[in-house]
Amino acid sequence: MAYKAPLKDMLFDIRHLAGIDEIAKMPGFEEAGFETAQAVLEECAKFNEGVVAPLNVEGDRNPSTWKDGKVTTTPGFKEAFKQYAQGGWQGLQHPVDFGGQGLPKTIGAACGEMLNSANMSFALCPLLTDGAIEALLTAGSDDLKATYLENLVSGKWTGTMNLTEPQAGSDLALVRTRAEPQPDGTYKVFGTKIFITYGEHDMAENIVHLVLARVTGAPEGVKGISLFVVPKFMVNKDGSLGARNDAHCVSIEHKLGIKASPTAVLQFGDHGGAAGFLVGQENRGLEYMFIMMNAARYAVGMQGVAIAERSYQQAVAYAKDRVQSRPVDGSINASAPIIHHPDVKRMLMTMRAYTEGCRAMAAVAASAYDAAHHHPDGEVRKQNQAFYEFMVPLVKGYSTEMSLEVTSLGVQVHGGMGFIEETGAAQYYRDAKILTIYEGTTAIQANDLVGRKTARDGGQAAKAIAAQIARTEAELGKRDSVAARAVLKRLTAARQAFVDAVEFVAGNTKASPNAVFAGSVPYLMLAGNVMAGWQLARSLIAAEDLLGKGEDKQFMQAKIATARFYAEHILAKAPGIRDSIVEGAESVTGLAIESF
Repeated sequence: MAYKAPLKDMLFDIRHLAGIDEIAKMPGFEEAGFETAQAVLEECAKFNEGVVAPLNVEGDRNPSTWKDGKVTTTPGFKEAFKQYAQGGWQGLQHPVDFGGQGLPKTIGAACGEMLNSANMSFALCPLLTDGAIEALLTAGSDDLKATYLENLVSGKWTGTMNLTEPQAGSDLALVRTRAEPQPDGTYKVFGTKIFITYGEHDMAENIVHLVLARVTGAPEGVKGISLFVVPKFMVNKDGSLGARNDAHCVSIEHKLGIKASPTAVLQFGDHGGAAGFLVGQENRGLEYMFIMMNAARYAVGMQGVAIAERSYQQAVAYAKDRVQSRPVDGSINASAPIIHHPDVKRMLMTMRAYTEGCRAMAAVAASAYDAAHHHPDGEVRKQNQAFYEFMVPLVKGYSTEMSLEVTSLGVQVHGGMGFIEETGAAQYYRDAKILTIYEGTTAIQANDLVGRKTARDGGQAAKAIAAQIARTEAELGKRDSVAARAVLKRLTAARQAFVDAVEFVAGNTKASPNAVFAGSVPYLMLAGNVMAGWQLARSLIAAEDLLGKGEDKQFMQAKIATARFYAEHILAKAPGIRDSIVEGAESVTGLAIESF
């Protein structure tokens, strides 16, 4: 089924929730108001609908292949990537100083969603390059920036993240790749890295690997890890490509989903050592890599929204077309399209509400990122940074977990035909699973939310957000529509459930860590649910006001209906999740290990 970018919904969020015209008042973003956002998104939609989306099924059926150290990507990928780079899409939200367009994350995130909806396997290459650019911008020397950034920003070269090793998955203290200092200030890197997305491919002239390694004699554990640039091809002083570096792909993985994206095993130093260049200071590599990971974690959350949107579109099209059984209310005296059946509508509304809720949450988080980096007032920057940091594990964790439910429902709407590969519904389900795993599993996002984002400050950032939600409740309370009253009831109960959970986490993490971490993922899911529900409540307020002015009646009514559905069917779960967090730890930890 053809992909159609949900431009109306994206632009509604950007304008009415993320406040793009306020962002455009910040230094550096003066040209990035609503009109710019609309023009960029429309052009992005045209490219992704016409060029990238048609390659999605082909990538699943004819994935990347490895032979003699070389990876050949799916037919059509190389040409599409060339067009992607030529269109300036890689540099959309990167600095003008290095050839980028310097647009806000609020616009870039929407474009990222479209690219991932069109073809998630394809989109992973630019996603990893974005992370490499962020790390070099933050910690790279002037020489490294001058050597690599312009070609990364242009899409001429691509980037990777090299963390994982066969014995070191999430526990990076176990990293054993080593770096030996050389007299000329460079390093020789030796080791094996696994699960390296686009670690080898044929779409760009050079691949810039960012590699975690231990300098000889460094402390054990995470305090002894450094970060290195290890290019596939060496770069000459004049910027031209030189000799092949000692970094080679020895195989690629065969996977459940995202099959067109080559997941490489890379070997460094088999032939004397791979030349590496230190990023920043020795033993601060994990700190720098987290810059890449935070950028990537937000982007993976957008992948969750993207794959959910694609699955929803296909399910709606099928439900309108598939004729099966009479409607239960007798409104049609013959078999009818299944969209007439209440339970099919329930599934479609669940898919729609989750997707729109997470898109809204992510748009508001992106807006906070922009304010944190560009607002002229230091206190405003600080508040927005705290808000954004709290939101990142929610955007990543909640949006990806919801994408599994949505894509599963997408298969269910198709019935038996969903289980057949030819319909394409199953691909979204298979592709979605990795999103809850890479760039930190859902449990790791929950650990971050508990430890760094809630317990560390005694729950102050979380409670400040709860106070903002209460202000939205006050606005809802001034309205007399049935939808506003329904949303107010559920949002109030959900906020209280969230505050109870925050107090439990903040008050017990040190004294009773097992009790808190037994409910860490439910806490993340509760927080994500509340944040998405809050943004849909704000959507309802904006939509009711715009409807009163006669704007786009059908769209505004649908937005109001979706917000109410979310409140009554998804946000309504919050008090029960609160109970399992605050009162349910003993039943998680009580069973003896021998009894499993």
